[in-house]
Amino acid sequence: MPTGKVRFFDDEKGYGFIDSDEGSQVFLHASSLPAGITTVKKNTRVEFSVADGRKGPQVLSLRIIDAPPSLAKLSRKPADDLAVIVNDTIAVLDKVNDGLRHGRHPEGALAKNVAGVLRKLADELEA
Repeated sequence: MPTGKVRFFDDEKGYGFIDSDEGSQVFLHASSLPAGITTVKKNTRVEFSVADGRKGPQVLSLRIIDAPPSLAKLSRKPADDLAVIVNDTIAVLDKVNDGLRHGRHPEGALAKNVAGVLRKLADELEA
């Protein structure tokens, strides 16, 4: 099976191209991606089968060999730093929880700040 790297893939249009190791360019349609995969990143190493399409070579099936490293993972905070952030977040949530137990919702500014902190923490954990 030929191998190569993804040259680009447009999620919205559902297609892209692969630069094969043999030097040719191969059309990649979203329907050729493995089950459960909806996109591939540029420079992802792939193995694929090829057929002649109407406009040239086209990928029939694709297997991801090696995905490029995620930029988010490369800039991820160390686990020790995240542990401190999680502990501080728990302390803030405990105060909000105490107020809720006494029938008081957090004030507008506090509610927005807590929501922002939770979103940011979720982003850090997902990276």
